[in-house]
Amino acid sequence: MSAQTPLELWRTAKAADSARPFVTAYDEATGGRVELSYATFDNWVSKTANMLVDGLAAEPGDRVAIALPLHWQSLAWVLACWSTGLTVVAAEPGTVPEADIVVADAARLEAALATGAREVVGSSLHPLGLPLADCPPAAVDYSVEVRGYGDQFFAGSVDPAGSALEHGAARFTGAEIAQAARIRAEEWELTAVDRVAIIASTTDPLLALGPDLSRFSAVLAGAAAVVLTPDLDSASLQSRLGMERVTAVVGRRFPSGSPLKSLT
Repeated sequence: MSAQTPLELWRTAKAADSARPFVTAYDEATGGRVELSYATFDNWVSKTANMLVDGLAAEPGDRVAIALPLHWQSLAWVLACWSTGLTVVAAEPGTVPEADIVVADAARLEAALATGAREVVGSSLHPLGLPLADCPPAAVDYSVEVRGYGDQFFAGSVDPAGSALEHGAARFTGAEIAQAARIRAEEWELTAVDRVAIIASTTDPLLALGPDLSRFSAVLAGAAAVVLTPDLDSASLQSRLGMERVTAVVGRRFPSGSPLKSLT
């Protein structure tokens, strides 16, 4: 039976081969590279989900604002929310939406505290996982706190009709996200051998993945892998994509005849 929720998409993709790479991410400032397998990324998702439930007292239906740029950690937060029946509230650049729980980068942490959220989590997004340089007492430092939570999260069922994503006036249920993911994965002809490069700046928001985040969820539906990289000059980008064995690209069109699929 087809997956009815994003959580089911993730479980199915991970089950195909948890040892293979899932996300490879480049840091725009340092050029550093991080590669996480499906199993390792699942540990981060599980730790984050356990932190949400046990540390932040999140309950199904709570809204979690993710005021982070497109980053492997923001993807982990998205899947953790979808694993626990929470609604992801995707932030536009520089903004902090109101929500029960707010996750913010260092630049938006003070604004997050001013929203009146029940809990505020700050993330340094440091490539080596270092803590925030200055974390206010009223906020939780993600890099410090998340490591103390379990590597496995025993998720129950998640209601497909429950709210899973919102931004502005847009609303999506888990079932709608899963359906959009399957449709886009079929259009893109994604399979487990594909490595999809998403070309985006570190200032780009989660919504660079589409209004329903289907540029990401389609990767799950196809059990493929994702490479997050900033834009580079043509020669450097071609070199990086070749080194990473990328088969398809979001965010850049290539000439007809290129072995790379340009995805829209």
